[in-house]
Amino acid sequence: MNATTYNLYREHAWPTFRCGNIGQADAVELKCLLVSKGVRVDGEIYERFGNTYRINPSPSTCNSMKLSDGTNVQLTDWPSSPFRLKVSDGKPALFCEEEFVCYVTFHPYSDFYSQKTSSGLPFIGNAVLQGCDFVSFPYLWHCEYAAAGKPCQFCFNKPQSPAVPYSDVAEIVRYATLHDKVNSVQLTGGSTFSGQNEHRHIVSYLNAIANSGADLTGEILLYITPPTHLAYIDEYFSLGASRIACSIEVWDREKAQIITPGKSQYATRERHLNALTYIAETYGNNKAFCNFVIGLESVETLKEGATWLARRGIIPSASVWMPMGRAVMGSLETPDVTYFRRVKEMLSDLYIRYNLSPAGGCGLNVCIEKDISMARI
Repeated sequence: MNATTYNLYREHAWPTFRCGNIGQADAVELKCLLVSKGVRVDGEIYERFGNTYRINPSPSTCNSMKLSDGTNVQLTDWPSSPFRLKVSDGKPALFCEEEFVCYVTFHPYSDFYSQKTSSGLPFIGNAVLQGCDFVSFPYLWHCEYAAAGKPCQFCFNKPQSPAVPYSDVAEIVRYATLHDKVNSVQLTGGSTFSGQNEHRHIVSYLNAIANSGADLTGEILLYITPPTHLAYIDEYFSLGASRIACSIEVWDREKAQIITPGKSQYATRERHLNALTYIAETYGNNKAFCNFVIGLESVETLKEGATWLARRGIIPSASVWMPMGRAVMGSLETPDVTYFRRVKEMLSDLYIRYNLSPAGGCGLNVCIEKDISMARI
């Protein structure tokens, strides 16, 4: 890419919104603010649109909305938020401190969350629809770090329970591809000490999905604990994984020891980086990615980590911190728009410099990497 094109990209203008006293924010920055602060949702929204769109009072349905430019945003109903979603002129409208921001839309109605598998397992509480193209499984097996008393502070851990049955996951994936235009899958479980139990689960899930008859034309994203045996990674790719994440979450080592104590002690930073480097060197750019929780550390340390990864062809992905009553390092205070703007610009530079292409079609609910990538010229 020549210098002229690169400078045009850096100067790309996302749609801009006025957000009360918060100030001006473009679509990506507004998404960050909405994810981190939540939205007060008027009951009339559920009453008027719940039967025709994917909007439900239950937080387990992972609601999302689309801003006026199409940006997909997690919609967490939170009573203390400065943002409010209410009906205006017969349409769902977003306000900030009672000042109009924009009209929004929702995804088409789905019966997904009222379904059960043939064994009786409810879809709700075990899987969620994300954006326009993903079915995601956030807690397929329990977190051994949490069981040992060292969970990540930002994580909303589920009670310890057996792994979700493999056949049920495959059945849910097949249903989503047939009825909800889903073409991609995200598989996530709890962190494990050695990766051996996790390996058994992952192989079984991938095999079950492959034999389910699901029409997956998109991707299978696999979030794993960095295994002690890197040959496990080869097996995951051979069984259909499209990209694999070993997520560090926080680059600042001192903060990481407090915020992610289990990952810091048991999996270690070095094991994460070794696994990610192995994927990139063996399978090429854009096959490995590493999530950061945006809002927990300075832009400077975040940039240090994201740059280390990007230079090696590893995608630094970014999910926005959602405190929602769960303090991290004793604080519930989320960043301001300036912080999110700096993060967006930093990631924009890295994605274009190192030719990185995050996964997803229309963007996921709480992650911003695809939204940034889609804005390229």
